[in-house]
Amino acid sequence: MNHQDVFVKMAKDNWQSQIKAFNHTLDKLSDEQLAQDIAPGRNSGTYLLGHLATVHDMMMPLLRFEANTLYPELTPVFLHAPDKTVPHTLTAAQLRAQWKEISDKLQAHIDSVPADEWFTRHNNISEEDFAKEPHRNRLNVLIGRTNHLSYHGGQVALLVPRK
Repeated sequence: MNHQDVFVKMAKDNWQSQIKAFNHTLDKLSDEQLAQDIAPGRNSGTYLLGHLATVHDMMMPLLRFEANTLYPELTPVFLHAPDKTVPHTLTAAQLRAQWKEISDKLQAHIDSVPADEWFTRHNNISEEDFAKEPHRNRLNVLIGRTNHLSYHGGQVALLVPRK
């Protein structure tokens, strides 16, 4: 295994660890608990679940796995608008199901990408700009989204009742 393979494995293992931790937190929460605000005046757990589902769904075209997202209707509600400013009709159960579908599909794509392809450009950078900034690659997106998941996963974990 060369250094490139090791680095990709480390990043993918960290991604999987954060997904597993977030799913473990979700499993501890009822839909009612998930609907609560993280803190007074802050985002609800339901909003954060929708936000993470949206961001992960958007990784499909960004990483060149799919031409489109699975749920484009989530973007205006959970990415472009703050919590409670745009009404939505999705239940926590529906968001959980969408999260699972997106996560499973995304993981299958992540698992199928050879190590060297992680160092190729993502969809939001031109060939010309990538030649000047090769660090703006697919692996860097995965690392950034792992950090994003960890941050919001920590927020959602605040909703788990203490014993």
